[in-house]
Amino acid sequence: MQNRFGAGTSAAGMGTATTEVAVPEGAPALPSRISWGAVFAGGIVAVTVGMMLNVLGLAVGISTVDATMPGETPSAASFGIGAGIWLLVANLIGLLVGGYVAARLSGTADDTDGLLHGLSVWAIAYLISAVLLGNIIAGTASTAVQGVSSVLGGAARGAGAAVGQTAQAVAGQTNLDPQQIVERAQAALRGTGGDPAQMTSEQRNAEIAQILMREATTPGPLPQDQRDRLVQLVAAEYGISPEEAQNRIQQVERQVAAATGQVEQTAREAADAAATGTAVAAYWIFAAMLLGAAAAVVGARIGTRNVRWVIARRQATASAT
Repeated sequence: MQNRFGAGTSAAGMGTATTEVAVPEGAPALPSRISWGAVFAGGIVAVTVGMMLNVLGLAVGISTVDATMPGETPSAASFGIGAGIWLLVANLIGLLVGGYVAARLSGTADDTDGLLHGLSVWAIAYLISAVLLGNIIAGTASTAVQGVSSVLGGAARGAGAAVGQTAQAVAGQTNLDPQQIVERAQAALRGTGGDPAQMTSEQRNAEIAQILMREATTPGPLPQDQRDRLVQLVAAEYGISPEEAQNRIQQVERQVAAATGQVEQTAREAADAAATGTAVAAYWIFAAMLLGAAAAVVGARIGTRNVRWVIARRQATASAT
């Protein structure tokens, strides 16, 4: 017979009775065995120990700098290699200690649980380090922006005062007629498209600059009418024949094309070098994180309690008393 809670009885042939108990669906089979307090304690210890060792490495590195004896100071490459090695070692030691602390404080005697606590410490430590590093970078950037804003604000105020004083001085010494400025601009505009021989040097140079700017900003070759106009302007400006002007223009165009190709090649090489450097840095960061996980696991394995050793120690203590 089965009751409403899932328990029932049945009779066997020899008169023995057995009881069956049904477990409700979805009930947890095993209780949780993670100690978040131990994990966070281990993560904080790992970050603190790593930071302390990095400060020690910074002090040792600065103490090697001797401004009075240039030959005694290590090179920048040596400094970089030494700093990278010390940073890796400091982080590994910190994670080793953090994993040990977490496994020890968790009270677990299971090796797998201890290793998982060590991996949790590794993850928590890297998250804490990322948050601290992000706050430091944000604070530094904010300070730099405030400083630059103050400098620019002072410079703008000083420039405004200087411009005001200059305007007053100019107004007091000279009387500029706006009509003269308008007439000069109209003369320059009238010169555009006219006979180059009848134009002033200022007008020719202005139109040459316009055509060259149009050639530089417009894809494809320059239209033939614009090229002929440029040849006429150059010939009239420098007093040379149209053939020589054409040769000069072609020479300049070749120089510009060569310079543009060189700039593009340099940009491609710089982009390739940046991509290679980023890939190498990513590989090194991955290796460092992998070594950090291994260090945390080793520390947790050392910190996991040994049940046999504890029982033997208690028996030895009981027998001694």
